[in-house]
Amino acid sequence: MSTSTPIKRILLKLSGEALLGELDYGIDPKISSRIASEVAGVVDAGVEIGIVIGGGNIFRGKGLAASGIDRVTGDHMGMLATVMNALALQDALERAGVTTRVMSAVSVREVCEDYIRRRAIRHLQKSRAVIFAAGTGNPFFTTDTAASLRAIEIGADLMIKATKVDGIYTADPVANPDARRYDHISYDEVIEGKLQVMDTNAIVLCRDQSMPIRIVNLYRAGELQRLIAGENVGTLVS
Repeated sequence: MSTSTPIKRILLKLSGEALLGELDYGIDPKISSRIASEVAGVVDAGVEIGIVIGGGNIFRGKGLAASGIDRVTGDHMGMLATVMNALALQDALERAGVTTRVMSAVSVREVCEDYIRRRAIRHLQKSRAVIFAAGTGNPFFTTDTAASLRAIEIGADLMIKATKVDGIYTADPVANPDARRYDHISYDEVIEGKLQVMDTNAIVLCRDQSMPIRIVNLYRAGELQRLIAGENVGTLVS
């Protein structure tokens, strides 16, 4: 996707760890408020936004399995952790003036809506931010894969993976100051180079459905707005 192509709808993927801030566990309200401010800027620019958030700041199914818990049980616990994060982010977004809906792939009707694709698209068309919780609703699938799936299902123009670095580098930029940032890289180069940008299943799904991915640093203020405005931000995977 060219940066000159107007972006009308995006899917933003956040890790659960993004909500940690300076904490070792849980949700830092200052961070959720800052993320909400970034999202509000996107909505104000007239761009529709869906969000998928992980649960690693609370529970990660794979990690729980390593400690002896049944993997399927652990993954279900991880899904519920993403619902908790989604509700926290919804609260922050609504305090920032963004009308928001949480839609879960597992039924928790007392606290949020069930995920229904057509209803999600209708929310987006009404300028509501939609947070997709509970991953795909199935064990053994990461929230990265869920983000790719939701991006394709809602017909997003672009999937954005928010990280702590401003793109994909030839090496770890913290350890190697000579590392070079890619402006653009192909799906296959990411997979073959084992660049650990996202789960491989997520990359393959985007590749097969021609869903472009942009890796950006959400900790840099205004990054999403610059991207929406057409600036060449981060690294494009396509």
